[in-house]
Amino acid sequence: MPRPTLLLVEDNPDHVELTTVTLQENGADHEIIVARNGTEALDYLFCEGAYSGRPHDQPPELVMLDLDLPGISGLEVMQRMRGDPRTFFVPVVMLTSSPESSKAVMAFKGGLNSYVRKPLHYRDFEEKLEQVREYWRTSNFAPLVNLGL
Repeated sequence: MPRPTLLLVEDNPDHVELTTVTLQENGADHEIIVARNGTEALDYLFCEGAYSGRPHDQPPELVMLDLDLPGISGLEVMQRMRGDPRTFFVPVVMLTSSPESSKAVMAFKGGLNSYVRKPLHYRDFEEKLEQVREYWRTSNFAPLVNLGL
């Protein structure tokens, strides 16, 4: 059985490092895949481009998605996910430093599962990430659906 994956979509290298180190140090048993923009995220999710050899029937168990990405935004990535049966049920946690609540409302209307503001301090960010990961790993119920793919 392949190791479960967590897709981290983040363009800030410092946030990528902080997130991956925090998740690994807190016992994440997932393989962490990093996409640095919306295009890379979509390529991974839909097995295109550099990920064309990736199995179509193994979506990530969780997507941690930055809202403000260059090019294709986090909101657009999430909308594409919700528009495709292969990724419709994959939980999406939007991580953002943006205080703009109108974007959160749009994201939830589009099928977002969780919207988390990134704290400014390292320890606060570390604690928040562990809470998010632990919830989606142990408490969330995801439907087991055979989509016939």
